[in-house]
Amino acid sequence: MQREMCNNRHMIWGCKLWLAAAVVIPSLFGIVPVARAQSIGGHIGFVLPLVTDTNGQTTTLGDGFSIGFPYGITVKGKGRFALDVEFVPMIQDSPRKVSLTVDPGGLWSIGHGFAVGMRVAFATGSSQFGFIPLLHKGWPIGKEDGFFKSYFVEADLPVNFNRPPGGVATNPVTFAMHFGVGF
Repeated sequence: MQREMCNNRHMIWGCKLWLAAAVVIPSLFGIVPVARAQSIGGHIGFVLPLVTDTNGQTTTLGDGFSIGFPYGITVKGKGRFALDVEFVPMIQDSPRKVSLTVDPGGLWSIGHGFAVGMRVAFATGSSQFGFIPLLHKGWPIGKEDGFFKSYFVEADLPVNFNRPPGGVATNPVTFAMHFGVGF
């Protein structure tokens, strides 16, 4: 029992260190100088994992419903790059499970409301980690004085590496759709 607590504590500290590194390292190299950020904003929404392939076994949203409620903080500099740190609480129906994934990453604006991005994913309290390439499309809401500035849809492709101690290693790949509003 004590060993499990120690491992969970190390996982929590590891996630905190990765999160800190995701903010500090780009700042040191001048990618997104936090002190000279042009804007700081965020987003909130929901994500639906539509199709997942795990070592040849395909499941869909209808096989076992799950939904996530991502929220994030975005730091944008003068250029096209933005640093985005996202937290995704996930609720899975069967078997009933609640989890949290921390997804720091970056977005690159390619014009006309589109952006491409890459995130790294760390599922807290588990042995799962991975990366998430994404395509983002946003539309301005139009109210200059309103809290919410835009709404968006995002296609995500999480690629995970699950390495449970004493268990079978799997590499699930999911196609998910993320909908939300930015502020």
